[in-house]
Amino acid sequence: QVQVVESGGGLVQAGGSLRLSCTASGLRFADYHMGWFRQAPGKEREGVSCINWSGGSTYYADSVKGRFTISRDNAKNTLYLQMTSLKPEDTAMYYCAAHPNPYYSRCQPESTYNYWGQGTQVTISS
Repeated sequence: QVQVVESGGGLVQAGGSLRLSCTASGLRFADYHMGWFRQAPGKEREGVSCINWSGGSTYYADSVKGRFTISRDNAKNTLYLQMTSLKPEDTAMYYCAAHPNPYYSRCQPESTYNYWGQGTQVTISS
């Protein structure tokens, strides 16, 4: 049984930092492309940052480039998202997802991801 669990969300002031973690169990983590998605109230879910199986190739949405860093530790079955210089518009529920093609780096259409976590809330105050 596959489980994907995000953690690390919270309430921080604008300009602050947070580190999200996503731990997956029940699958061979290194066989999956991983992605971080977010959904703000009243908006569609969007791909924020994604990473290939090795961590050697990454993708960032324009809105987070230079501020967010995605990484993974395959030995720990864990995906990370280091977020700095946070803005109120980063406020959203953040989700972790696993895709069965490990070679992709760009975020893929949501419907193609096999497994999703329940999300962790990030709230940035101005």
